[in-house]
Amino acid sequence: MSDIFDTAAVRASGLSKDHALAAALSGRKDILTMTQQAHDAALTPDAPGGLSHAERAALACRMARLNSEEGLAVQFLAMIGSDTVAGQIADPGFTGVADTRLAAILRHTDLVTQDTKGVVAGDIAALTSAGVSKDDIVRLSELVAFVSYQIRLTVGLRLMGEAL
Repeated sequence: MSDIFDTAAVRASGLSKDHALAAALSGRKDILTMTQQAHDAALTPDAPGGLSHAERAALACRMARLNSEEGLAVQFLAMIGSDTVAGQIADPGFTGVADTRLAAILRHTDLVTQDTKGVVAGDIAALTSAGVSKDDIVRLSELVAFVSYQIRLTVGLRLMGEAL
């Protein structure tokens, strides 16, 4: 990535090349580039396992919406494409009750997004009981961890930009 202003976090923050923070951001190009690389790896990995690219984008969109981070939500929503189930997943009001596996994934994603400290071992067991493989539990955990970081980074950049 040659232009940090094309990274998802910086785009969603609303900062531009002519902002007073541009020089400071350019000095941290390495971090922003690595963040975008992690974004790509979490959302569009070569081997997505049991979480398709559209589902990953939808879960990321859902998390962004749960955090009232619409700038990122819009970017994640654009990654979903025409997958109608993924479009439903992106809506925090959708519970997926008709699909036990999906319902467990949504419940877990929402729980970790809204109450990280409230997660207990039984929550992981619920995923396994619903048919989510151990590998997919790890994939989901990686996605949730990355998106949580990206939301915080985006909010922090926006707040710094507004302070100047």
